[in-house]
Amino acid sequence: MAVVEELLRTEADGAISFGNHKLETKAKLEDYEHAGDLLKVKTFKSMTKLEKNGMFTYESVPGTSVNHFVETENGVSFLVEGDEDAQITVGLEDETEYDVWVDDVNIGRMKTNLGGKLNISVELAGVGEVAVKIVK
Repeated sequence: MAVVEELLRTEADGAISFGNHKLETKAKLEDYEHAGDLLKVKTFKSMTKLEKNGMFTYESVPGTSVNHFVETENGVSFLVEGDEDAQITVGLEDETEYDVWVDDVNIGRMKTNLGGKLNISVELAGVGEVAVKIVK
């Protein structure tokens, strides 16, 4: 997997890919139209953030590169890569339980907070890409 050189792109299957964890300085792309929504991405080696229609969708610290990010009514799935282990926060439904899978291993059932945010830690250092699936 590689960084997303254009910062944000739509894949042939309708998924999106975003972020570039290799950038030394902050970069952003605003007003990217995808499936009737406006997306905004900010990324560099210390942080990657995605917003949809002005609402929080994804954030990682440090920065990550995300490929094939797909949102459904039941959750999200994506491939993530980074140089270091990352703390990832995903915006979902408020106070809802989700099963979380990292590289096909169920790491447990987690509940979002009042704002719908779910936090997970993903080991990325020296691993390459990691598949994440979060399902209601």
